[in-house]
Amino acid sequence: MPRIPYRPEDLAEPATLVTAIRARRGSRLLHLDRMLLHSPPLAAGWNGFLKAVRTELALDPRLRELAMCAVASLNDAPYEFHHHAPEFLRAGGTPIQVEALRRPEQALADTGLFDPPARAALRLAIEMTRQVKVDDATFDAVRAALGDRGTVELVAVIATYNMVSRFLVALDIGPEPAR
Repeated sequence: MPRIPYRPEDLAEPATLVTAIRARRGSRLLHLDRMLLHSPPLAAGWNGFLKAVRTELALDPRLRELAMCAVASLNDAPYEFHHHAPEFLRAGGTPIQVEALRRPEQALADTGLFDPPARAALRLAIEMTRQVKVDDATFDAVRAALGDRGTVELVAVIATYNMVSRFLVALDIGPEPAR
C-alpha cells in the first residue's frame, strides 16, 4: 500500500490535466499519476517533462530504457523496472539483458552482455546513481559513443529517472495489478 492513498482511478478533475495524462498513458491513470494528482501543478509539470524525456529525445530508445532499468534496480524501485523492462525489450534489448539489469554492477562486469555504447550508458547510470560524480573515463566513453547531444540526453534521462525512482520509493508506489 502506498503511504498516501492514490487519487481515484476514475478521477475527472482537473479535466484538462487528467485528459492530457490519460492521452499520454493510453486512457488510464497509473498509480504514479494518481499519486501525482494530489498536486495538480506537480502532475502537470511532470506529465509534460516526462513526455519529452520518453518520446521527444533523439537518444536511442534502447539506451534510454537500459538506463531507466538500471536506475530502477540500483534504487530498488520495482514499479519503475516493471514499466521499463518491456520497453527495453521493444527497443531491442533481450530477455537475458533484462534479467542482468536487475543487478547492474554484475551486468557491467560481463563484457559480452552489452555492446560498447550500452556498456558506456550502463556505467554512466551506475556512477550517476551511486556516486553522482562521473569519472572522466566514463564520461569520455559516453561522449565518444553518443556525441554531445546524445550525452546530454542520456545524462538527463538518468537524472530524471533517479528523481522518478526516489518519488516512487519514498511514497511506496507499487505496480498496477495485471488486467
